[in-house]
Amino acid sequence: MPARNGVQSIDRAVAILRCFDAHHADLGISEIARATGLSTSTTHRLLASMTTNRLLGQGPDKRYRLGPLLVQLGRSGAVPSSLREAARPFMVALRDEVDETVGLHELLPTYERVVVDQVESRQELRRHYTDIGIPIALPNGAPGKCILSRLPWERQEAVLARPIAAVTDRTVTDAEALRVELALCRSRGWAGSDAERTPGIRAVAAPVFDHTGRVVGALGLSVPTVRMDDARADELGHRVAEVAWEVSEALGATRAEVDRLLREAEPPPAG
Repeated sequence: MPARNGVQSIDRAVAILRCFDAHHADLGISEIARATGLSTSTTHRLLASMTTNRLLGQGPDKRYRLGPLLVQLGRSGAVPSSLREAARPFMVALRDEVDETVGLHELLPTYERVVVDQVESRQELRRHYTDIGIPIALPNGAPGKCILSRLPWERQEAVLARPIAAVTDRTVTDAEALRVELALCRSRGWAGSDAERTPGIRAVAAPVFDHTGRVVGALGLSVPTVRMDDARADELGHRVAEVAWEVSEALGATRAEVDRLLREAEPPPAG
């Protein structure tokens, strides 16, 4: 019984911490009790313990705020502070699992993407990124398409309204065809491309989100076409989506926020 009560107390403490966000930086005991569904007496007991352990702090106004321990942990280096830092261990593990090159792509303020890191396959025939740091148009290739699919709808339309240059003879340049692909990416969680940016290379990629729920980049697998038929593309697409979500969680993303913002990425209702 004590162990179960201990676990219950942890669950309740986490529920209290989740009450705080940018719009609710300080809360009173009654507000916390209402938000968590806990009794006032239980809330008071938990708040006292959390304050003692510096998970929360209480100001002169008797309202509670996130405490100094959380700030210290956040700034200690234990929590990833960049996309590359968060993704790197997952990239190495994914490469070791499937032995294909893993690429990390970051969304730029210009609404282009850039390759910021790679972990290469150990196979003799493999993808090697030579354009790290060079801006790439979002419609070109699986990583860009999966990022584009999760931007606000108005931003997607602005990107698709511009002429799309054919980088290879397989680049998708038709805006309506791309809209269909973006919708598919939103529904299944990953995008694919076949020699659309680099001849002989087929890719799958999934979006990465930060603590606000917004897309900040993509994790992708680039594979020589001779090693990736449709069945393997489907298998690796689902796998890269799983790993991309692990990276997102390392950056503080939650399903609730990501799903909430998904509505902004979908076309508005007709009429």
